Amino acid sequence: MNMQIKVRLGIMMFLEYFIWGAWYVTVGTWLSTTLHFTGQQVGLIAGSTAVGAIVAPFFVGLIADKLFSTEKVLATLHIGGAVLLFFASRQLSFTSIYAVILLYCLCFMPTLALTNSLSFRLMSDPKIEFGPIRVLGTAGWIVAGLGIGAMKLEATTHPLEIAAAVSALMGVYCLSLPHTPPLARDGKFSIGSLFPREAIALLKERSMAVFAIASFLICIPLQFYYAFTNLFLNKTGVVNAAGKMTGGQMSELFCMLLIPWFFRRLGVKYMLAAGMFAWVLRYLLFAYGNAGPGVWMFWLGILLHGICYDFFFVTGQIYIDRKASLALRAAAQGLISFITYGLGMFVGSWLSGLVVDHYAQQGADGVVTYDWRSIWIFAAATSAVVLVLFLVTFFERESGEVRSPAAEGMEGVPL
Repeated sequence: MNMQIKVRLGIMMFLEYFIWGAWYVTVGTWLSTTLHFTGQQVGLIAGSTAVGAIVAPFFVGLIADKLFSTEKVLATLHIGGAVLLFFASRQLSFTSIYAVILLYCLCFMPTLALTNSLSFRLMSDPKIEFGPIRVLGTAGWIVAGLGIGAMKLEATTHPLEIAAAVSALMGVYCLSLPHTPPLARDGKFSIGSLFPREAIALLKERSMAVFAIASFLICIPLQFYYAFTNLFLNKTGVVNAAGKMTGGQMSELFCMLLIPWFFRRLGVKYMLAAGMFAWVLRYLLFAYGNAGPGVWMFWLGILLHGICYDFFFVTGQIYIDRKASLALRAAAQGLISFITYGLGMFVGSWLSGLVVDHYAQQGADGVVTYDWRSIWIFAAATSAVVLVLFLVTFFERESGEVRSPAAEGMEGVPL
């Protein structure tokens, strides 16, 4: 793959994750602070990405793989998404905002897989070439957060408007990408082509079944972080909360390099456990920190994102890669993503909203206050229960040499 293609794919990844980082981190702050939505309403809107993740494999399998070229599908989805994001920024009621954001997520979430598949199609050696290109997506997320935080736009509609503008730009840009026609135009689409029986049969093995259940369960308390951290930091008086939250993506890049070293010493079980324990610790730091002398606890909680995400999700990807045969790896990865980013995050968005509402109180002046300590302790306790259940039920024989996820081009989604 020549340098020109590398640069073009790098720009594509930067724009793709800039869009997501621009609106998703701060939408809860806008909904709660400005529109005074309840916690359950905020959680449901944040969880619309999970619905998109559930639908995405079916969309990609039918539309992009069978009917139209990838660059045209990407362009259509992003231009349509730009219209929906801008329209969402003009809505005031929960019903209308949720409906529009849900439609947007149905457009956007499939593009995460499509940008990856388009990149793979144009690479001569994806194992070596994908990592350096994909990391520009994380850079796009970081730049979006730093810019929106520095401009103090978190409680406004401007992040949605910025994301809409960049989405329109991305749509036009995708039309300039090399032509990538569908590969399976003559094949019939079926559920079995997405999740083959052989991939589902992997769950009959005890260790894989425990891993899948633990992955689903841990994603439920995880949604507390994704849906409510920016609101929490702003409510507690942290300046430039969106900018500070990008420290999580920076630590993610650093921890990616540490995975092979830790994997050889800890093994898959205790790598996964370390990732889950980091979530427990993060929520306890949020519970007992403050925006004054205890702000270092907030900072540490944010910086733990590298361990929280990489040690569990990326390690999980490596584990699945080792367990599944070469022919089933893509299907097995898709099945676990469906269970975690789809089903787990969806349940988490509903539960987190209920818990936040339970610990919310409206004052005589109409201002809503939250018992954040109780909220984060609930999330920490839930994560701890999943951790303990995983430790006592998961058993796996260690074998083989672990490959570097960076060398394999396995870069975490910068959430």
